[in-house]
Amino acid sequence: MNHIIELTEQNLHGSFSNTYSPILTVASGDSLRLTTPDIQWGYSAHPDQERIIFGSREQEEKPGHPLVGPIAVEGAKPGMVLEIRLNDIVPGWYGRNWAGGNASWQNTKLGITEHERIQLDWRLDTATQTARCEIGGRTFHAGLSPFMGLIATAPAEAGVHRTAPPGYFGGNIDCKELVRGSSLFLPVSVEGALLSIGDGHALQGDGESSGTAIECPMELVDVTLTLHERSSLALPRANTPAGWVTFGFHEDLNSAAGTALNEMVTYMQELYGVSKTEAAALSSVAVDLHITQVVNGVKGVHAILPHGVLR
Repeated sequence: MNHIIELTEQNLHGSFSNTYSPILTVASGDSLRLTTPDIQWGYSAHPDQERIIFGSREQEEKPGHPLVGPIAVEGAKPGMVLEIRLNDIVPGWYGRNWAGGNASWQNTKLGITEHERIQLDWRLDTATQTARCEIGGRTFHAGLSPFMGLIATAPAEAGVHRTAPPGYFGGNIDCKELVRGSSLFLPVSVEGALLSIGDGHALQGDGESSGTAIECPMELVDVTLTLHERSSLALPRANTPAGWVTFGFHEDLNSAAGTALNEMVTYMQELYGVSKTEAAALSSVAVDLHITQVVNGVKGVHAILPHGVLR
């Protein structure tokens, strides 16, 4: 069955909690079609339409990312795995990103903490799959590679949680590999899984070094949800056009890299029927470690095993 979720305030929230009521309950194998607002909770369908600003139905004092959901999946129980298949991702017509002007560690390293915060306004063209912006009378062009920065199941821990740091439940992973055709596999920690989706990115470099990608509304996000009842995961895993991907999250970048690598080596043991030491040796010639992002408090590293690299 296909479900259409309208972009309304009643379908948006800006935090995580396993007590939030689902906006929709679906069956395993069902698909969702939804529209997401930009990072500032705004949305405009075309250049002639004024941006509509939305709020969170949960009325948080300081809402984080605008998220559609949560969506419950029938039969989902703790210990299972939810697969989110990204069938299509279509950006809106505009996007923005920022740099400087606040006391982040990267701005301090670059010496731009005290500089005026700048905003780049990008015009997005899905027909040509390009983005362009103007800086000082010059036009810069880039190709689009849209993905969703935040896909999460509800965490098991009680209380209300911020959306910024990623975790074992997914969340604000900001991995640019999660493009159309990818499947993200997330641990289920609560009854119904309680899936949330948001934070559309039109283009991002690994690291998300200024703190933002080209943040944009998504005109269409089409996903299929499949419940894997006999599988289990401790951390997210993905199958993408680039290859199989494992993740690590930690305040310390070395620890994040170690977790991502351990997850990949463990997966390679299962995949190839080898010992852990043998898998580690194979990983050193076949697996790429990428810095996912360094700006969400909890840093991210992802390991990629390209399809067909080992035969």
